Amino acid sequence: MRDKVAIKRALISVSDKTGLLELAAALAAAGVKMVSTGSTAKQISDAGFEVTEVKDVTGFPESLDGRVKTLHPAIHGGILADLRNPKHQAELQEHSIEAFELVVVNLYPFVQTVASGATGEDVIEQIDIGGPAMVRASAKNHANVAIVVDPADYPAVIEAVNSEGMSLAQRTALAHKAFNHTATYDSAVSNWFASQLAEGAPSTMNLGFEKLQDLRYGENSHQSAALYRDSSQSGIAAAIQHSGKDMSYNNFVDADAALRAAHDFDEPAVAIIKHANPCGIAVGKDIATAYSAAHETDPVSAFGGVIAANREVTLDMANAVSEVFTEVIIAPGYQAEALEKLKQKKNLRILELQEKYTRPVKDYRQVSGGMLVQDSDGFEALDTANWELVSGSAVDSETLADLKFAWIACRAVKSNAILLAKNLAAVGIGMGQVNRLDSCRLAVSRAGTRVTGSVAASDAFFPFADGLQVLIDAGVTAVVQPGGSVRDEEVIEAAKKAGISMYFTSVRHFFH
Repeated sequence: MRDKVAIKRALISVSDKTGLLELAAALAAAGVKMVSTGSTAKQISDAGFEVTEVKDVTGFPESLDGRVKTLHPAIHGGILADLRNPKHQAELQEHSIEAFELVVVNLYPFVQTVASGATGEDVIEQIDIGGPAMVRASAKNHANVAIVVDPADYPAVIEAVNSEGMSLAQRTALAHKAFNHTATYDSAVSNWFASQLAEGAPSTMNLGFEKLQDLRYGENSHQSAALYRDSSQSGIAAAIQHSGKDMSYNNFVDADAALRAAHDFDEPAVAIIKHANPCGIAVGKDIATAYSAAHETDPVSAFGGVIAANREVTLDMANAVSEVFTEVIIAPGYQAEALEKLKQKKNLRILELQEKYTRPVKDYRQVSGGMLVQDSDGFEALDTANWELVSGSAVDSETLADLKFAWIACRAVKSNAILLAKNLAAVGIGMGQVNRLDSCRLAVSRAGTRVTGSVAASDAFFPFADGLQVLIDAGVTAVVQPGGSVRDEEVIEAAKKAGISMYFTSVRHFFH
């Protein structure tokens, strides 16, 4: 293996034109010959740099609406020739083919096209053929060629052309990145085709993730960890961090749980999470009001919590947050004064979403030897008019609003889940217990005196009347639950006897 490879000739064909002209300027200044295709060549030429179009190298015009440009021995011979092999060098000379030492290629925006809602032929036309071929060929021949698929690597290229060239270690790292690039791309294409064919779950699934950073450690200090991103999804992995210490593994887990909990609601909402469970959740007329109500759910547990808001953080909210020790806050945006206020908390990790949050379509969970995949749980079709009143009188609009809030908020609580609510805020939460009776007791205990006049939501049916009776005895006035137990009549009878209203939703919201 040669260590340094001097860059004399470069092939450039990019869909993402970020940094293109800066790269072209550096290559031109270093005397590197540039060969390019279509719009890439035009942009380089229009900027005043000398560039040879691929068609002038191959002697064949771009054809079939651009589907055939670089698939030619004059291009791939120059990419794949092993210059350590005299036979290869002789063949290049025999066929008048020049070698490339640098190939700069990134692929058609297939993922972005699918994400835009495009369908059919519009998607098909974004399946790159020549691009992956050049990338894979260059990566295979990294002994002789540096392959660059990411504009973030252009500074290293510029440094190399102004020195002795690209080292073997650099070329190997770039080759690894290139194969990841094409593997992720092919996974996206494969998954799209699977989505066109399958009415249920596809027969195969390919996942492609890009490593963003190493983390200090995982859930515990003896576990190594890293963050990877699915570029086709919005969410916390792509969030901008404005201030604070580096995010930990647990910070990401809790912040993602908070983000999803807050975004379950259409109204201004705030969720405060500890150990992946809400210790506070509320909606309000504005985001500051929602935060104050969420904090009051359990001020003790909110200490050191993770906060998510589904609206821009205002100065009023920032002032309130700054009074409490908080690990992470994540939101779609921040008023300038709010951001400055929060930055005064040096250890507070301040995250901002780069784009509108949308709940993932699928949930994935690793199990030994495989992975479970399911549709993500949500409330797109939630209509309280479809609830069945099985006990008591129909509640007034204010109580119904509390029941709806409790039902939505309960989804974010680990099963078995009981959530008590009043005035569109949680007042007591029982989570993660191995029986529903204990969850009821825990929720009542956490609510304290606020339990009187509250409403309750249960993520699944009451298997016995005992759990419901705990809520009734504590002062709960209305309950919403899925129903479906073989002992439903026993549970309904307990509600009727107590004179409380109870609704069945016929939908369960387990969260493990």
